[in-house]
Amino acid sequence: MQSVFDGHNDVLLRLWNHAREGTDPVAEFRDGISTGHIDAPRAKAGGLAGGLCAIYIPSGNLVFADPDRNGHYATPLSPPLERAPSLDTALEMAAIALQLDRAGVWKLCRSTAEIRDCMEKGIFAAVMHMEGCEAIGADLVALETFYAAGLRSLGPVWSRNNVFAHGVPFAYPSSPDTGPGLTDAGFGLVRECNRLGILIDLAHITEKGFWDVAKTSDQPLVASHSNAHALTPVARNLTDKQLDAIKESRGIVGLNYATAMLREDGRSDANTPIDVMVRHVDHLVNRVGIDCVGLGSDFDGATIPEEIGDAGGNQKLIAALRNVGYGEPDLVKLCRENWLRILASAWGESSESRA
Repeated sequence: MQSVFDGHNDVLLRLWNHAREGTDPVAEFRDGISTGHIDAPRAKAGGLAGGLCAIYIPSGNLVFADPDRNGHYATPLSPPLERAPSLDTALEMAAIALQLDRAGVWKLCRSTAEIRDCMEKGIFAAVMHMEGCEAIGADLVALETFYAAGLRSLGPVWSRNNVFAHGVPFAYPSSPDTGPGLTDAGFGLVRECNRLGILIDLAHITEKGFWDVAKTSDQPLVASHSNAHALTPVARNLTDKQLDAIKESRGIVGLNYATAMLREDGRSDANTPIDVMVRHVDHLVNRVGIDCVGLGSDFDGATIPEEIGDAGGNQKLIAALRNVGYGEPDLVKLCRENWLRILASAWGESSESRA
C-alpha cells in the first residue's frame, strides 16, 4: 500500500459543523462515522497518512447555479465576508485541530521531520492550512498568532474576493482570467508568508493573481487542488501556461478529486469513472513532469467519484495509475514525496529554491 500525503481536505469544516450540533470532534475523528470522507479508521484503510487540513469560512449564502440547456453554468461570487465573525470561526476550527492533537488522534505537524515520524508511527499527520484569509486582516497581526498555533499553509482567497485578492467563480466553461489579482495588502501577505515560511496556495485565485504571486514570491508555485483546464475548462482549473510556470518553479499541482473539475462536461456527478482522474494525472505529468504532481483530494469539500467513495478508497486510484504504467518510484513521488519536497522548500528546511 502506498502511503498518501494529501494536499487538501476540509475535514475541519465537517468536524466544526458537527461540533456545533453537539458532536465530540475528537471521538468523531478517532472512532469514525458513516458520512463524510475522512476519519482515522478510513484514513488508515486507504493509506492516507496525512495532509493539509483547511480552515475554511463557509459562505452560507452560496447557491450553485444549475447548468443551462447547453450544460453551461456560472455561479456568482459570494459577497466578501466580515472579518470579526470570520476570525471567530477560524479560531474555533483551529481549536478543534489543537484538540485532536492534544488527544493524540492526530499530530499537528510543523516540519517534514514530524510528518515522516507520524508516517512511521501510523499517526495521522495534519498540517494546518487556511483557505481564504478573511480571518487574518490587512494588518497581518493575526497571522503571527495562527503561525504560533501551527498554521503552515494558506491560500489568500477562496472563490470570493477579500482584502488580499480576487477569487475565481464556479463557472463552466470559463477561463481562470476572471478579474483582478492581488491587492496591495495581498502583496504584503505574500512577502510575510515568505518571511515566516508559510506555503502559499494558488488553488482559488484568479489568473492575474496567480501571476502576481509568481512575480513576488520566492517559493515554488503551488496549486494544492486543481486540475487541467485543457481537459475540463472550469474557471478553477489551470491553463497549460500556468502549468508551465509551476514546472519552471519546481512547484506542484495536486489532483482534485472533485468531479466538476474532472469531467469534460464540468458537472458535479459522483458517477464519474476513475479513468477520468487518470487522464488528468497523465496530462499534468506530461506537462509539468513527474516531480511536480501530487494529490489534493478535496475530501469533505466536494463530490468525488463514487468508485473512490472516501479516504478508504484512495488505493483504488493508485491501483488505476499502476495499471496504466506508473511504476512504484513514480507513485512514491505522486503520493507523498513531491508534497514533502515542496513543504520543506516553503518552510525553509532545504536549500532548494525556485529555478
